[in-house]
Amino acid sequence: MKVCIAGEGAQGKTHMEALVKKKDVEVVTVAGGIEADTVEFAREWGIPHYSMNLEECIEQPGVEAVVLTTPNHLHAAQTELALQMGKHVLLELPMGLTLAESQRVAEREEETGLVCMVCHTNRFNNAFREIHRMVHSGELRLHHIVQQTYFFRRTNENRFGRPRTWADDLLWHQACHMVDMVFWILGDAQMKAWGQAGPDHPTLGIPMDVSIGLRSQMGCLVTAAQSFNNHGPIHGAYRFIGEENTFLVTKEVLTDHEGKEVALPAAVSGVDDQDGEFFAAIAQGRKPLTSCSACLPVMEVIDRIQQAIDSA
Repeated sequence: MKVCIAGEGAQGKTHMEALVKKKDVEVVTVAGGIEADTVEFAREWGIPHYSMNLEECIEQPGVEAVVLTTPNHLHAAQTELALQMGKHVLLELPMGLTLAESQRVAEREEETGLVCMVCHTNRFNNAFREIHRMVHSGELRLHHIVQQTYFFRRTNENRFGRPRTWADDLLWHQACHMVDMVFWILGDAQMKAWGQAGPDHPTLGIPMDVSIGLRSQMGCLVTAAQSFNNHGPIHGAYRFIGEENTFLVTKEVLTDHEGKEVALPAAVSGVDDQDGEFFAAIAQGRKPLTSCSACLPVMEVIDRIQQAIDSA
């Protein structure tokens, strides 16, 4: 299958590392935002065509699917464009920076019948899959999920230390990982949601700290902290406090309350499995696990958090 990748930054590299392992996938064009970086990206990965115009790339002969790794604010419009041009789409989260944008993406997916999948990569991580299995089998009854995501983003750089031309969004992008994980594990689209945000950064114009609270209809609490002000490396962790045990997930490792590591299937990159699910769904003519329409309730929860922040 011939593929167009959009975005020459950090996530573009991440997906290319997965795509080159797939024998039946060929990336034939890259749509970039900065020409010099796009030329370098195409050369590094042996991609024969590049352009600063996404539509031109999508129109390259034989292209059937688009992998979108572009800045957050472009996701919704570019997904709609690709779907309208008859291409399957795998897009980095978020699918939109508002609920309205997300709804339009899900509507286009339903109208076209094409595969449109958002990259909720944690669902393809073996540690989280084991927590999901335990909860849904009744082995683990959750009382509280405690989550933290810490970045150092006082300068506007990606995770490789390269300057960004856009500002990230702590709620709609970074916290979206957490909200999706909670939704997937608890299966409750109607959970109560509230949040508060610190002051906007004077030059980036975004909140650098956000705290979030959720409560499922079954009574499980969720407490989450997100910070771009933290000193130190990127770090994220989940603590699942249950009646039977407490589990910690950090760096794709699952440990219990005694610090003992829980045996999991042989580690496979979550991105590899995720991107494989996208192409499998196309081949099998079905919706993928994280189709945009299936993940729309996640964006509805985030919208309720945003409303709480705005009304504070």
